[in-house]
Amino acid sequence: MSEVRLVDPANPPSRRAPLAWATGAAIPWLVLALGQLIWFVVDHRLLWLHAVAAVTTVVGAVLGVVVVPLWRYRVHRWAISPHAVYTRTGWLVQERRIAPISRVQTVDSYRGPVDRLFGLANVSVTTASSAGAVHIVALDQTVADQIVAQLTDIAALGVHDAT
Repeated sequence: MSEVRLVDPANPPSRRAPLAWATGAAIPWLVLALGQLIWFVVDHRLLWLHAVAAVTTVVGAVLGVVVVPLWRYRVHRWAISPHAVYTRTGWLVQERRIAPISRVQTVDSYRGPVDRLFGLANVSVTTASSAGAVHIVALDQTVADQIVAQLTDIAALGVHDAT
């Protein structure tokens, strides 16, 4: 049996990933700010409570829209070898996943509305594992297509059944 060497994933998401993540995070914060504005227009009582809510929203929005996407970009990495798919994800809680190619069952790509807006795609590698699929997120569409093709080719060459 050949020795499998652990690889520290080195490939980052697309350079557009932080902007896409920031855009996705900004939407709920804008809805919350709009709700607070309507609340202020309708009810002028308890101005201190309006101020606390506004400050909390601004701080949360700055963290969620500026800090978290940049931090995620620094942490998220992926790699593919002939033996496994490696990912490192998270921002506050970080997770490293290794999925052996022999366990790969399906390889899918998916794109949400914000992904499409920025020309990004995500790859989901489903394995015979109770931990769930391995996700490689925020890739350029062409890179995601290449990964799907590469993983499909590698998995097809395997002699072991993934079940």
